[in-house]
Amino acid sequence: MKEFLAFVKKEFFHILRDKRTILILLGMPIMQIMIFGFAITTEVTNVRMAVLNPSDDMLTRQIIERVGANEYFDVDYMVNSPQELTQLFKEEKIDLAMVFGSRFADKLYTGDAGLQLVADATDPNMATMRTNYLMGIVRGVQQEFLSPDASMAVLMPNIKLLFNPQMKSTYNFVPGVMGLILMLICAMMTSISIVREKEMGTMEVLLVSPIRPILIILAKAVPYFILSIINLTTILLLSVFVLDVPVAGSLFWLVVVSLLFIFVSLALGLLISCITSTQIAAMLGSGLVLMMPTMILAGMIFPIESMPVPLQIVSDLLPARWYIQAVRRLMIQGVNITEVLKEVYILAAMATVLIVVSLKTFKNRLE
Repeated sequence: MKEFLAFVKKEFFHILRDKRTILILLGMPIMQIMIFGFAITTEVTNVRMAVLNPSDDMLTRQIIERVGANEYFDVDYMVNSPQELTQLFKEEKIDLAMVFGSRFADKLYTGDAGLQLVADATDPNMATMRTNYLMGIVRGVQQEFLSPDASMAVLMPNIKLLFNPQMKSTYNFVPGVMGLILMLICAMMTSISIVREKEMGTMEVLLVSPIRPILIILAKAVPYFILSIINLTTILLLSVFVLDVPVAGSLFWLVVVSLLFIFVSLALGLLISCITSTQIAAMLGSGLVLMMPTMILAGMIFPIESMPVPLQIVSDLLPARWYIQAVRRLMIQGVNITEVLKEVYILAAMATVLIVVSLKTFKNRLE
């Protein structure tokens, strides 16, 4: 029994000596419960709205006031023309719009009142939930204002779905899958490939060759860059010809942004390889830092606006979040490259920072 306890004690000491393993073992459950508990939600919250109200009567103002007071909706814009609404949707400043017809209050009693709900249907499930929530509020106000003898005048809003009128879920998932696949191929596989050389002891052999050490490291990333380009081509072909997801915007700029994201992912994989010494640590680190947050926090499945503010801040730090957002706008919404310059600049800045930090860390390890 004493020998058994001695071996148990030795194993504990072995685990406690590895601070990274302790951090993963104790930190991963905490991170998972926080992310799964707060980020995975089907509730409609923080829906950004715009209103076009040419009628501007007491009833429409009451409806707008009631919608704005609701915890689920934020009436951020009051516009004067349909062109302004279209621009706000293209700039992704709103998720939903409410358009009243002229003389809304007068026509309500005859059943001729016009009300249109315009939703961004890039995510068809969220678009349906948002419009249903809003219709419930509008009908509640209608029942308060209609007299009993006008109860047959039922308001039936006209719903318009932008960017995805067929309500296909593939329009929402294809950009997210693109971001996830490219992230895993570039970052995770690159980090494991380099760490494998360290673990097997062959990295020192490579570093004594006449080629500069940095070129050796970058050379190991080139095959994954080429494989990612092949994967990108395959995904686009399958999306267009099998899943019937059109490339509404410029194919050229879609590829350029994708190549930029691949470069960011490779730099991230290089950084992980510089701060880990074993393949297991690289795999766990990549899965913890990249795979799960990319699936849950990058807007691939769940809307970022519905997450708590701390998780939204974490989402801002994920390269996949900005890539998925850019791809959805270029591929699904068909916007011009000037409309996604923010995402491009952020990805470019991330690439620069990751490359500088990775190379500096790698040089320090060589010393």
